[in-house]
Amino acid sequence: MDRYYGFDLGDAESAVSCLNKSDVTVPRIIPVREVGSFVTAYARRRDGALVIGEAACYDPEAVERKIRFKSRFLTDTASRRDIKSFAAGVLGELYMSGDLVKGEDVCFYVGCPAGWDKTARERYRELFEEAGYPPVRIISESRAALVSACQSKHFQVGYDILSKPVLVVDIGSSTTDFAYIMGGKEVELQTAGEVALGGGIMDEVVLECALDASVRGNRIREIFEQSPPWKSYCEFAARRLKEKYFADEEYWKENDCLQSVIISYEKPVRLQLFMNKRTADRVLYEGIRQLGGKSFKDVFMASLKQVREKIQGDLPELVFLTGGVSRLPAIRDWCREAFPESVVITGAEPEFSVCRGLAWSGRIDEELRQFRAEIKELVSSSVVERIVGAHIEELYRSTVDMLVRPILENAAMPVFDRWREGEIERLSDINKEMEKEIENYLHTQEVQEMLVRPVAQWLKPVSYELEEMTMPICIRHGVPYRALSLSSFLSISDLDIKVDAKEVFAVEEFTWMIDTIISILIGLLCGGSGIALISGGITGVVAGATISLMILILGKEKMEEAAMNMVIPRPMRKLVPRGYFMSRIEKISDEVKSTFYKTLEKEKNEEITERLVGEISEQIEQCLMKMAEVVEIPLG
Repeated sequence: MDRYYGFDLGDAESAVSCLNKSDVTVPRIIPVREVGSFVTAYARRRDGALVIGEAACYDPEAVERKIRFKSRFLTDTASRRDIKSFAAGVLGELYMSGDLVKGEDVCFYVGCPAGWDKTARERYRELFEEAGYPPVRIISESRAALVSACQSKHFQVGYDILSKPVLVVDIGSSTTDFAYIMGGKEVELQTAGEVALGGGIMDEVVLECALDASVRGNRIREIFEQSPPWKSYCEFAARRLKEKYFADEEYWKENDCLQSVIISYEKPVRLQLFMNKRTADRVLYEGIRQLGGKSFKDVFMASLKQVREKIQGDLPELVFLTGGVSRLPAIRDWCREAFPESVVITGAEPEFSVCRGLAWSGRIDEELRQFRAEIKELVSSSVVERIVGAHIEELYRSTVDMLVRPILENAAMPVFDRWREGEIERLSDINKEMEKEIENYLHTQEVQEMLVRPVAQWLKPVSYELEEMTMPICIRHGVPYRALSLSSFLSISDLDIKVDAKEVFAVEEFTWMIDTIISILIGLLCGGSGIALISGGITGVVAGATISLMILILGKEKMEEAAMNMVIPRPMRKLVPRGYFMSRIEKISDEVKSTFYKTLEKEKNEEITERLVGEISEQIEQCLMKMAEVVEIPLG
C-alpha cells in the first residue's frame, strides 16, 4: 500500500486523513471544501451536481438537501442512499483536489460505532464499495481513538497500556459509545444513554436559547420546519460557539461570546447565537426535553454507572475521551467522579483523534499482516522445531522428575492397599489396576497444576533462542521487542513482567501442551509392557515381601511358579506392613526414573519428540500471534 486513508463519517461532522507508508509524522487532515472538519450534509442541484459540506446547507440551486443520516443507518433503509451519496461526494472532492489519485495502491479505513455488529459493518462497507472507493475496511471508532492515543506523542500512552484495561468514551454528535478494551480485545458496553446522548443535544439547547431571545425566533423556527438543512447549519454554528466558550470559561465570564448567522431563505434573517454561564448551566445541568426532562449530566452519569457495573474484568486504569464534546472540563470531571481510580485523558485535537486513528490503523494492519507472514515463514521452516527438539530431553527429565514420586504415592499406594485388603486377588492383576490408577491420577487438576512450573521453566531457554530469530522481525515492522518476548510472559521470578504463564499459553494453549505430555505418559505407562516401568517395580516390592512367607508354605521351587497367580490369603497379605511398602517406594523411585529415561530415549523417543515438537511449535506460533495482536490492537 502506498497510502492509508481514514474517513470519520460522523452524523453531524466528518473528516478525512491520510498517512503515507513512509510517514513518521501524524496522519495529515485533508481539507474538504477548505475545512478539516466539514458538515455531514449533501445537496443536489437542478443540473444534477452534488454539493457536500456546509455549502449544501444554503446552496440556492439545491433541489434536495440531506443531513443527519448516519444515525439512522440501523433503523432506516433510506439512509443507505444518503450515506452512499455523501460518500461519493467526498470521494469526488478528494479526486478533484489531487489528494487521491486513481490507480494508486491505497485503502480506506472507515469508522463505525462500537455497537455495530459484523453484519451491519459489512452492509456499511458495501455502500463505499458501490460509491467507487478503493478497498475499504470498517473498524470501530472507539478502537481507532485508542490507536490514535497509543501512536500520538502528545501524551505518554505507550504499548504497555494495551495489556491493561482501558475505557474509551467516544462522544459523538448523536450517540456516546463506550468500549472496554483489555489486551487489545474490545467489549461493547450497551447503556441506556447511548441511543440519544451526544453533543448534538447540547447544540440544540444553545440554538433554542438563541431562538427564545430573538425577536425573529418564530419566523426562524418556521424556516427550520421548511428547510431542515438550515437548522442543521445553525446547530453547527452553535457547536463551534459552545466549544469556543468551554475552551476558556473563565475568560468568557467577563466577555461576550457571540456569533451571528445569516439565514438566506427567501429573505435573509439574522440569528444572534450566544454563550454565557446561564446558557452553560442550561446545557449541562438543567432538564432537557430531548432527554425526557433529565439533564445531560444526569444521563451521562447514569451511563457511566451502568458501564462500571457491566465491566466483567478489572476496572479501567485509563479512561480515554474522544469527540469534540470531550474538551468540556465538566465531562472530564464526571468521568473522574465515576472512575476515581482511573487516569482520564483527552487528546489535543479530540475531534480528529478517530480520523487519525483510522489512518494509523491502516498502516498498522499492513504491518501486522507482513509480521504474521514472516512469523508463519519462520514457523514453517525447521527453526522452531530445531530449537524445541534440542531442548526436548530436558522437558522429558523435568516432567519425569516431577511426576514419578506423586504417581507412586497416589497411584501405587492405593493399588497396594487394595491388594492388601483383598480387593485385587492376584499379583498378576496389579498391572491392569495400575493402568487405571495412573490414567485417573494423571488426568487430575493436581497434575495439571503441578506441571505448569516445570513446563514454564523449560520454555524459558527455548524462548531465549527463539527471540534471536523474532527480534529482527520485530525491528523490521516496528513492533516493540520486549512486548513480543515469550520469556516476558512466563511467571519466572527474575522477570520484570509478572504474568501467569497460564494466562498466555492459557487456558487452551498451555493446558493443551500439558495435556499432550500427560497423554504421552499415559500411552507410555499404560497398556502392554510399558506398565512395567512402574508397576513392575511395585509388583516386585509386594512379591519380595510375600515370597519369604510363601517359601515356608510351598518351598522354594514351587513358590516362583505359583506366586504371581496365587490368591494369597488376606491374613498373609496383612503380614506385609504398609510402612515397609512405603519405605520401599522411596528406594525404587530412582530406579523407576532411570528406566523411564531409557525408555523415553530409546523406545519412544522419535515418536514422542515428533509429536511434542510439532504441537509445542504450533503453540509458540499462536502465542506470538496473540502477543502481536495485543501490541498492535487487533483490527478484525
